[in-house]
Amino acid sequence: MVSRYWFEALAGIPCDVEIASEFRYRKSAVRRNSLMITLSQSGETADTLAGLRLSKELGYLGSLAICNVPGSSLVRESDLAMMTNAGTEIGVASTKAFTTQLTVLLMLVAKLARLKGLDASIEHDIVHGLQALPSRIEQMLSQDKRIEVLAEDFSDKHHALFLGRGDQYPIALEGALKLKEISYIHAEAYAAGELKHGPLALIDADMPVIVVAPNNELLEKLKSNIEEVRARGGQLYVFADQDAGFVSSDNMHIIEMPHVEEVIAPIFYTVPLQLLAYHVR
Repeated sequence: MVSRYWFEALAGIPCDVEIASEFRYRKSAVRRNSLMITLSQSGETADTLAGLRLSKELGYLGSLAICNVPGSSLVRESDLAMMTNAGTEIGVASTKAFTTQLTVLLMLVAKLARLKGLDASIEHDIVHGLQALPSRIEQMLSQDKRIEVLAEDFSDKHHALFLGRGDQYPIALEGALKLKEISYIHAEAYAAGELKHGPLALIDADMPVIVVAPNNELLEKLKSNIEEVRARGGQLYVFADQDAGFVSSDNMHIIEMPHVEEVIAPIFYTVPLQLLAYHVR
């Protein structure tokens, strides 16, 4: 879902995102000269393989697998493959695979932008951002102890809500998924702009609300959504850019993040959400 923002905004390429288990069972109308990109950690997921095989019947131009296991069925059956090289994924929660898949997708977008002759600054910004990513994550890890302490607030909770806007909405989905998988707490994610259409009515002091808040063009709108949560008495945990101007209060905990380039923010903000899920007991 994040890559859809990248493909369209940075490379000018229309992009649709499908869930493999849904795609394989519905009739699809395929755009001319479309490439099928499949993502899988293991390369052996039955639904993903079925989707790949179906794409060949539907007339896709070709197929590209982004995978962590060389020699897997997905890699062998695809026309092209890009390996994530994340190392063995031991846990059920696929953390390394997710962040490396995003990284590979962003590298692909950079290459496509260059091939299309778009503004050279696009590729430069992507490359510069990815080169800086390890040091930014290392800086962020200085907040690990604070995240661990705040995670104690979740120990007696049964529900949690994650919010994000733009390309951070899919990252909110990832955060909710990890909390469910690791801590067995019911969690859902919502696009913050849709807060009034259901979730806002459920918010109270017993439902922690986790917000992803990089310093981008949607920040002011996101702050408005945060105020709506505060008005309902919700307990907020905001992972915010250090320059975003947030101040902690009784019901709003700010976890300051180092400033990162907008293009890599989705990859970066994935990690603290994974840490939060890890620390919740």
